[in-house]
Amino acid sequence: MSHYFITGASSGIGKALAMKLVQSDHKVSAIARRQERLAKISATTKSFFGTTADVCDAVAVGKAVIASQQKFGDIDVAVLNAGIYVPQDGNAINPSIYADHMNINYMGVVNSLAAIVPQMITNGQGHVIIISSVAGWRGLPQAAAYGPTKAALISLAESLYFDLTPKGIKVQIICPGFVDTEATSVNNFKMPGILSANSAADHIINGAKKDCFSISFPRNFTLKMKFLRYLPDKLYFSIVGKQTGKL
Repeated sequence: MSHYFITGASSGIGKALAMKLVQSDHKVSAIARRQERLAKISATTKSFFGTTADVCDAVAVGKAVIASQQKFGDIDVAVLNAGIYVPQDGNAINPSIYADHMNINYMGVVNSLAAIVPQMITNGQGHVIIISSVAGWRGLPQAAAYGPTKAALISLAESLYFDLTPKGIKVQIICPGFVDTEATSVNNFKMPGILSANSAADHIINGAKKDCFSISFPRNFTLKMKFLRYLPDKLYFSIVGKQTGKL
């Protein structure tokens, strides 16, 4: 039985993960901004402990981590999942939306790491899972605010790997394709290979058991994205532009 700490657990992948983990007899503590949703999960099981906190608030995250440790003991696995996605057209840039993405998607992870990692270093063990996206592999239409934050998370995880692995802390980056959540419901285009949040949670749980740094899914879609990732710029822009109707 392990103690999991999940950010962004009130809906989508985070909620699906929390429910599956408690059903497998793990202890799950979590934070999200929507208290009423956390309360609904808490009402179903004593193995879930939810705290209302905004990942942008480092002090609030720190207090939530302490409360979680007091409830269930030291954190074994941190799943840093909280994030937003607002499609953006580069013809009309709104800096505040870009800042929100960076503050939540990237700094929210940094704030969580700052609160959780010291305890793991002291214990000489732990597991950090950062949820990124295939949108962080290369630029995509409408993802000018979202994609850079996911690319930053990949770089962050790669850098942390060098520092934390010698301390006994396992670091993994998860790059899903399209997942059916509140965030992706705003998309006005067909999303190839889209998965349910429950299916994505299964992939993450299974991937976390593996001895590898990077996990991506679904396989068919992410293989195509990996191929596109290494194409010369001119060819990449041509293929993606034609497929999306942008060029």
